[in-house]
Amino acid sequence: MASARTVAIVNRLFEIDTAICYQINRISRVQLLRTLFTVISRLGNGIFWYTLIALIAVFDTEQGYLAATHMLVTGLVGVVIYKLLKSKTVRPRPFTRNAGIQLCTAPLDQYSFPSGHTLHAFSFTIVACAYYPFLLFPLALFTAMVALSRMILGLHYPTDVAAGIVIGVLLGMISLGI
Repeated sequence: MASARTVAIVNRLFEIDTAICYQINRISRVQLLRTLFTVISRLGNGIFWYTLIALIAVFDTEQGYLAATHMLVTGLVGVVIYKLLKSKTVRPRPFTRNAGIQLCTAPLDQYSFPSGHTLHAFSFTIVACAYYPFLLFPLALFTAMVALSRMILGLHYPTDVAAGIVIGVLLGMISLGI
């Protein structure tokens, strides 16, 4: 059983997480930014990554199939990991628990922890850049925007996104044998 001190620390960390989430979500009040990050988030649903994987497989005759397969397998492992974690943690999304956090786009599922968009963005970026280092800048920029979009749109707490980053980085690195 958790001690009163542990409960107090966890509650305080949740308050901080919520306060940061609220501040980041305020960006969505600017229509242009809300639209931009909604588009980024939708692209991060898979459209961008599946298109990149297909282009790699089609245009790189030397290692394209290997790189595309590597990304697909990494993505499938990522799906298993984040679905398992979401089913175990069952953390409600921030907009459901905090009236001040505005939902700007429909969530793909019910729970918040971890951010699957962020997990996949980081793992795909690491794997793609291992094969194609020239993609580092555009993919890193897109990945950062995907992660930020999840909080701006009211879908995730900062700790959900941080967990997605850690898991995605670890998944990408482990898949490469690093």
